[in-house]
Amino acid sequence: MKIKTKLNLGVGLLFTLIIILALVSAFYIFSIKKDTQNILKANYITLEYSRNMLSSLDEINKDEPKAIHLFDRNLKNQLINITEEGEKIASQNLLNNFNLLKQNPKDESLKSQIRQDIFEIMKLNMNAIKIKSDIAKETAETANFSIAIVGSLCFLIAFNLLINLPNNIANPIKELTLSIKEIANKNYSERVHFTNHNEFGDLAKSFNTMAQKLEEYNSSNLYKLFFEKKRLETLINNMHDPIIGLDNEAIVLFANDEALKIIGLKSEDIIGKSASTLALSNNLIRSLILKEKTNNSQKKQPLKIFANGKESYFDKETISITITPTGEEKEINVGDVIILRNITIFKELDFAKTNFIATVSHELKTPIASIKLSLQLLENTSTGTINEEQKQLVESIKDDSQRLLKITAELLNLAQLETGNIQLNIEKSDPNEIVNYAIDAVKIKAEQKNIQLVTETPGNLPNIRADKEKTSWVLINFLTNAITYSSENSTIIVKVISENDQVSFSVTDFGKGIDARYKNKIFDKYFQIPGSSKSGTGLGLAISKEFIDAQNGSIYVESELGLGSTFGISLHAVS
Repeated sequence: MKIKTKLNLGVGLLFTLIIILALVSAFYIFSIKKDTQNILKANYITLEYSRNMLSSLDEINKDEPKAIHLFDRNLKNQLINITEEGEKIASQNLLNNFNLLKQNPKDESLKSQIRQDIFEIMKLNMNAIKIKSDIAKETAETANFSIAIVGSLCFLIAFNLLINLPNNIANPIKELTLSIKEIANKNYSERVHFTNHNEFGDLAKSFNTMAQKLEEYNSSNLYKLFFEKKRLETLINNMHDPIIGLDNEAIVLFANDEALKIIGLKSEDIIGKSASTLALSNNLIRSLILKEKTNNSQKKQPLKIFANGKESYFDKETISITITPTGEEKEINVGDVIILRNITIFKELDFAKTNFIATVSHELKTPIASIKLSLQLLENTSTGTINEEQKQLVESIKDDSQRLLKITAELLNLAQLETGNIQLNIEKSDPNEIVNYAIDAVKIKAEQKNIQLVTETPGNLPNIRADKEKTSWVLINFLTNAITYSSENSTIIVKVISENDQVSFSVTDFGKGIDARYKNKIFDKYFQIPGSSKSGTGLGLAISKEFIDAQNGSIYVESELGLGSTFGISLHAVS
């Protein structure tokens, strides 16, 4: 017989007896309750009315005016509550005598008769209470006997199930548990042997099939892949950087504890959900996922997130995961991994550095200007004449002070750019004016090295939307670098061309050029080409890039080692 059938029969019979026990109990409890309610509703209330009438009768003897009213009200209630045999006649006699008493309140014989009538009513109800109590007692004894019989049957069946059923179930389960422990210990050759034709026999068959498949699985590469997956998940979850993984349909595959902490969601609230759906209710996910798609061409900025009890800065890196399917040559994208690197400490150091540079640069401008004024006074013959050696010293100091002033100006520009305090005056500007201004600014320096400045500008150039001063500064920086790195008696070409809705400015020299390894770093702050003998801050090109980016333009460099370099910018034209 199947275990399920045994359980159904045993538990079903027990359940049926329990229901019978409950019904019998409920029936007798209801019967006892009914008997008790009859006593309370009929007899006890009548006794209460009788006591009130006796009390009122004593007050009538004292000529209390309210006593007759109180007696009359209780008498009317008693007439409504007649329940026992003979009670109606006694109540009617009481009513007649009371009506006579109302006509002659001083008649003591009537009062005595009324007391006898009340006592008669009370006697009838007391006898009824005794009879009904005996009935309730008999009902309770019958209930005890019936409940005891049904309860004994339930006990016998339950005791039988307690003795026989656990062994029929526990022993196979115990054997199965031991086998499962062996499987958990990777002993996949373990098998169970149940010969019964019941559920345990079916379970043994399924278990043995599972153990066989696990044994095959353990011997396959799939197990190794699963093990490596688990190890990778543990590694990701223990990393200090927030990491989120998405599939090719932007469904969140995983998010480590650090990511969940800054997002403010639980694992079950984000894993397996669409990033686009989550972005509707979570601003941080919107900035991580959607902005990556819409603002990919803009300058990458650190994310400011309130984390670890303060405003923290994170550098976001999105890594596209691509694979090449077996037998194919084309790669396909299978998802993205978003990594947030906490750069708060570096950002704080950068803020401190920027403030320090701005303060120092601002304080240096005054003494440098004073030095330049003193040099002008020394060069003025009205203050006295100086010899040739002194003139050379003055020229050397003059060059150094000019260099310091340039460095100070660059540092101030950098500080303004980093703090966002730079002010741009974007207006319609003439490209020819910008080029001429830049060439005039470096003409003397070019003549000192006998370098020819050649301009190539077509007629009818359109105006551009630009900050004339900042754009001229960029061209002057290009020209200054070109002059510095060009040999004497060489040529520098300044070219302006209009193409589509862009106007491009380029400065080409024929110096030693730039190694291809450094072209991607040439616009980084403080970067200088290794081995360069020229001194400088390494800020000029970085500031130039910031100026052009702020005007929604582009900056570029083309160079080949030994053949020279071309630095250029492109800005939007206006009609």
